[in-house]
Order: sequence, then C-alpha cells, then structure tokens
Amino acid sequence: MNEFPKIFAVILNTNRREDTLACLESLYANHYPNLSVIVLDNASSDGSNQAISDQYPQTQLVPLTENLGYAGNNNIGIQHALDQQADWVFVMNEDILLAPTALVNLITAVQDQPETGIVGPLVYHADEPDVIQSAGGVFSEARWDAVHRGFNEKDEGQYNARKYVDWISGCAIMVRRDAILQAGLIDPRFFYYWEETEWCKRIARHGWRVLFAPEAKIWHKGVQREYNPSPNVTYYAVRNRLLLLRLHQAPWQVWVRTWIYYLRTLLAWSFKPKWAIKKDHRHALWQGMTDFLFRRWGKRPQLS
Repeated sequence: MNEFPKIFAVILNTNRREDTLACLESLYANHYPNLSVIVLDNASSDGSNQAISDQYPQTQLVPLTENLGYAGNNNIGIQHALDQQADWVFVMNEDILLAPTALVNLITAVQDQPETGIVGPLVYHADEPDVIQSAGGVFSEARWDAVHRGFNEKDEGQYNARKYVDWISGCAIMVRRDAILQAGLIDPRFFYYWEETEWCKRIARHGWRVLFAPEAKIWHKGVQREYNPSPNVTYYAVRNRLLLLRLHQAPWQVWVRTWIYYLRTLLAWSFKPKWAIKKDHRHALWQGMTDFLFRRWGKRPQLS
C-alpha cells in the first residue's frame, strides 16, 4: 500500500478493563502505521484508566461526565477524531478482538473506491471462532427488519466476496471523514440500539456506499448464539425502529406491518399463559411504542 490514511479508533469503556485491554492489544498488534486510539471512559471504577495509561500510554483517554448512551458517548470520540484530522473513524466496542491484518484489509478494500463511505469486517462469535455473527446487514422489505447476513452460520467461505450492504454492525464500523461531515454524527436520540443502522442509512442517502469487506476479521464477545436480550433492549429496539421508519419515510405498507406485528406481540405477551415470563418485555414494548408516539428520546425513563 502506497498510502496509509489516518485512522482514529474510538472505543467506549464502562468498567470493562480486561476486555478493553485485550481489545487494545489486538488493535495495536495490527501495526498500522497511521493509527491513533481514543478510549472514552464512562465513569469506570475498576481501574481501567490507570491500567490503560500504564500499558498503552499512547492512547488518548477521554473521561465522560455524562452517560449519553452508545450514540452520544461515541459522538464525543468521533468529534475528537475529526478535530485531529482523521481520514477514517473506526467506532469499536470494547469487547472485540481484531485479526492482525484487519485494519490494512479494511483500508485496502476502500483504497480505490472513493464512493464508499462506510466499511465493515466479517464478525465472528468470540466463543465460537468460526461461527459468523455478521457478514454485513440488510433491511427486509416487509418491515425493514435489520437482518445480519450469515448470523450463526459456520464460516465455510460463503461470504468471502466483498459486497455492498445496507448497514454494518456497530461493534466495528469504519466511516470516512467526508461522509460524517456531510451526513452528520450518530443521532443521539437513539441512545442505544438501531443508532448505527440509522447512521448507515442516512450516510447512504447522501450518496455514499456501505461495503462489507470479509478479508478483515474480528471476534465479538458481546452477542452469543443463544443471546437473550433484556427488557431494555426490547424498549430501545421498538422505539428506535419506529424512529428510523419516521426519519427515513418508510412506505405506509411497512408502517402497517410493523404496527400489526407489535400489537399482536403485545396481545400475545399479555394474554397467553405461556408468555407470562415476558411480563417485563411486555411493559418495555408498550413503553417503547408510547414513547415513540410522544417523542420521548434518549435514555429510557424509569417508570415508578
């Protein structure tokens, strides 16, 4: 490669010292010659800051004074990166591990593609290293469901080709400087969940393309095969999905199918005995629907 664009990696840490240190180790092991790293620390009390400073003094540590969620917190790091003339901003979860060539492979994939504004790697489950978590994402036609390509499939080379997709998993998403300047930062109203999906869709609406580059590989600890989301995830998934539909003017058919799906789910969780265990999720679903209607964004309010 004749030129190494400036990459700023942005990692958000909240009391995940060991995961963050392991992530940094794999990141610096890439030996990418034009890399800077920002760790946003969300009021950690587990000694993260000292450990990072001791082991990786070249890392920029940015303390956060307020929890603004995945969206708002990462925006602080993204802005720091832009202010320091980043060519690409690589937003990463603290619980991922990178292959030693991941950064070079991501940059190589976009080197001769000036129309590509976002690029992302092949993501595996950390506890099943040859099982795919995400090979890029697509939207379904019926309800605009955000679907991971290859989810829980054993990697047998079926996703070895680069492909333009609809969105990239937020656990590791690299975005071009000019695309951010044109389309804006992550929408802070989302707080958590669907925020990277909306960001990809908004950037694409500005004419940029979203590329899946399978030669770049990472492993993500946060979502296992038998992932059971919490009621908070149900809340944000419902409210924020509806917000995305509104922001991007989804067709009326998508709205109808989505509302019917949510209302049928709400009724099932309310009256069918086998779903009694879904009581907390039922409350979260209802709250997500009503908060969307009343335009209550940001962190989920705690009901009394």
